[in-house]
Amino acid sequence: MPQTPLAASASVVGVVVTYQSENDCSQLLAELTKQCDNVIVLDNGSDPSIASRIKASCETTGAQFIGLPENIGIAAAQNWGIGEARLLGATHVLLSDDDSLPPDNMVADLRRVFDRKPGTAAVGPLPQEDRPGGDQLAYVDRGWSPKRATARELEADLVEVAFLIASGCLISIEALDAIGGMNAAMFIDHVDLEWGLRARAAGFALYCAPRVVLRHALGDESVQLPGRDQPVHIHGPIRNYYILRNTVGLIRRNIMPWRWRIRYTYWALKYMAFNGILVDRLPERRKMLRRGLRDGLTGRGGRYEPR
Repeated sequence: MPQTPLAASASVVGVVVTYQSENDCSQLLAELTKQCDNVIVLDNGSDPSIASRIKASCETTGAQFIGLPENIGIAAAQNWGIGEARLLGATHVLLSDDDSLPPDNMVADLRRVFDRKPGTAAVGPLPQEDRPGGDQLAYVDRGWSPKRATARELEADLVEVAFLIASGCLISIEALDAIGGMNAAMFIDHVDLEWGLRARAAGFALYCAPRVVLRHALGDESVQLPGRDQPVHIHGPIRNYYILRNTVGLIRRNIMPWRWRIRYTYWALKYMAFNGILVDRLPERRKMLRRGLRDGLTGRGGRYEPR
């Protein structure tokens, strides 16, 4: 689906979502306010002391602070920020987590891709985990599933990808008009994957710019298992619920290619086995995995509510 080239008056609004953040986001906000026309921070119902610290960082850097009364999920918060960006006349929105740090000129470098590649919905940098041996998070469609881009592929200045990690992702408002916003029912986890699937189904392309490297911290514990090149991330039990629920929910939808659905079914089985047998807090994890599986099969979305 073609897009018009970026005009000189193109306006980029940064949208940062925070929740119970332990990070000092001042450096992130200072960098984004230099590169974007406006920056909006949405705090997703953090404790008052944390929200006050984030608000102070916004006041220091010139970012706009919006404190939400409760955690509405990252997808809904991103949609809220996108709505605010529209009111400011944005042509593009840059999504960011609070644990990322963009390099100099990242936004300008990403904006230029829209001129080069008509039909682009979004462009992202190469997220590099900010830890020793950290992954480079670019995913290419391998037919049966998205897989990490190879070192050779990442030597190119652009790589077409299956989906983009949300943090650092620059999205055109035109694409959002055609594709829709983030799926708020997913709450958290796989929100970027689901939007990427819809974007590609609508005929848009997604690109990663490997030479634009974004320092990014996933915030999870990771372990290196024998026979694996990539570390395995260990999430908390509540994240086990959302990841499994949303994976199963995507498998049930026709938006996911049938080959991916087979591969993700296999992945979900491995995920349940690993998190239900080999890690800590097993009773709590098993409870969350059972609930995630059941809610995924029945199509329940939104925030987890204890029964």
